[in-house]
Amino acid sequence: MRLLGAMRLVRFRGAGGAEPRLGLEEAAGGNVVDLTAAEPTLPRSMRAFLESGRSGLAAAQRALESGQHRLQRGTVRLLAPVGDPEKVICVGLNYRDHCLEQDVKIPKEPIIFSKFPSTIIGPFDDIVHPEESNEVDWEVELAAVIGKKGRHIEESSALDHIVGFTVANDISARDWQMRNGRQWLLGKTFDTFCPLGPALVTKEAVADVHNLSIRCSVNGQVMQDSSTSQLIFRLPKLIAWVSRFVTLVPGDILLTGTPPGVGAFRKPPVFLKRGDEVQCEIEELGTICNKVV
Repeated sequence: MRLLGAMRLVRFRGAGGAEPRLGLEEAAGGNVVDLTAAEPTLPRSMRAFLESGRSGLAAAQRALESGQHRLQRGTVRLLAPVGDPEKVICVGLNYRDHCLEQDVKIPKEPIIFSKFPSTIIGPFDDIVHPEESNEVDWEVELAAVIGKKGRHIEESSALDHIVGFTVANDISARDWQMRNGRQWLLGKTFDTFCPLGPALVTKEAVADVHNLSIRCSVNGQVMQDSSTSQLIFRLPKLIAWVSRFVTLVPGDILLTGTPPGVGAFRKPPVFLKRGDEVQCEIEELGTICNKVV
């Protein structure tokens, strides 16, 4: 039995490559409900849809329960669930086991950086290996999506500001991450360096976001395999911390950090090359798979 409010929101293109539409997965990897057809007055941007708040989510729930406007999965192409966020906020060194593999101290406060929204691609789109880098790396991450505006948010109410979660890959050019005065932005924000998807899974559909298996494989070889239970700063702390500095708005994306097993800290280091296939998976959220070109 599906819990009230439990949904897998998606953006997609139908046959013929038409304009992006909003939809819902009936189940992970299942057929898609065309939300735009079911509720034509809703926005077609996920960000604008989230800004509509409870009324938009209620309309999506009606469409899901209607049994109408179903599309076969093979006829649609999934896009990033949020394609136009105002902000993509990232957290560094936020898994205990990732700190241990680098032999660095556990941070006393969250380490925050950002990626430009232009990094975002869909769950099965290609990652473009930039000519400027020889050290392109993978980082599977749990991403939280903001559904309610807020500033100076208390930890006790922080989860009220999250609408749901998705899978992210914080692709990183390590050579550029360590240049430019060790400001991480350039190494993190090449075009296509943030695959997202496959769906925005509402928080009602996730049993315990702080106890999900999280893994990444490259060409079928498991590289990262951990649990979100290893997060140093959990979501309430992160939301409260970030909102001290910026106003969080619907559609903002918060990448929460990566577990151990990235290429840079392997012996010898391993980096992505053209032709590689990177798969990132988080329990209950789904799987994204991107080819490097």
